[in-house]
Amino acid sequence: MTYEEILAKARAVMGPNCRVCPVCDGRACRGEIPGLGGIGSGSSFTVCRPFFDSVKVMMDVVYEPGKLDTSIELFGQTWPFPFFLAPLGGMGLNYNSYLTEDEWSRMSVGGMAKCGSLAFTPDGALDKFFDLSIRSIRENGGRGIPTVKPWKTEKLLERLRAAEEAGVTAFACDVDSCNHPNMRRLGALQVLSPSAMAGLIRSTTLPFIAKGVMTASAALRCADAGCYGIVVSTHGGRVIEDAPAPAAMLPEIRAAVGERMKIFVDGGIRSGLDVFKCLALGADAVLIGRPYVVAGCGGGEEGVVLYTNKILAELREVMLMTGCVTLADVTPEKIRLAN
Repeated sequence: MTYEEILAKARAVMGPNCRVCPVCDGRACRGEIPGLGGIGSGSSFTVCRPFFDSVKVMMDVVYEPGKLDTSIELFGQTWPFPFFLAPLGGMGLNYNSYLTEDEWSRMSVGGMAKCGSLAFTPDGALDKFFDLSIRSIRENGGRGIPTVKPWKTEKLLERLRAAEEAGVTAFACDVDSCNHPNMRRLGALQVLSPSAMAGLIRSTTLPFIAKGVMTASAALRCADAGCYGIVVSTHGGRVIEDAPAPAAMLPEIRAAVGERMKIFVDGGIRSGLDVFKCLALGADAVLIGRPYVVAGCGGGEEGVVLYTNKILAELREVMLMTGCVTLADVTPEKIRLAN
């Protein structure tokens, strides 16, 4: 199976919600919620690709070569590469029901586990989203990070205890889902305050990640609350209109928090080159979303593995061409922002 064959199969089965565009940039599906687009004009999604295009890589092939190493230490473990599968659900609501939630849960978590890595997993209005996530993570030796909605505190704690019992790697909360179009009608969500976040963190030994942080001040509040990390994200442009590209906020956020916590980022990342750019901008690691569902629809678990290996090969290539032997070598000096 080739990546081109995966794309061809996906185009045949993912319509009308996903067109499997040559570049997944949000232009064809803007405003389609339910669906895959960004909210309103779609600008918070469509802004991502132009930003990445403005970040230029500095070639440097005059250096002492060594064994290229893409590994990263997170959560007290070593992972083979600095990118992970983002939490994605709603196969029926958003992805045309070609895959069931059960099928997607198994192939996403299982595929990443086969690569020695892990998936962030989804939560949703129906308990089955979370329950399937926990089951798949348990079946794969705890390799997964359930990413829950900002439920009222009692339900958040219930989710947390279930995650602990399953032996998950870490626990995350989509704090930006407090006003998600598909979720707001439930009336069961909250804006997760710093004090509520700190209380949740004190109640567990699991590393806690806040997903949906877009300012330096919010990042500092998360650090003060005791977060292990944050995900700089606008939920794929699906919760707010006219926001900047998440990757554009990385230098400012990194400068504010320093090394106090780990910084992840998502939003329009489509290649190993994009991963490299995010690391140089200040991220420790990245999450990739929509293209993984395309890979799953087009190739099942094998497609998830193949796509992962494709991104890794691209990352290794750009590291080779920029004098980066390890991820520690991927510094801001390796890029330039075009005028």
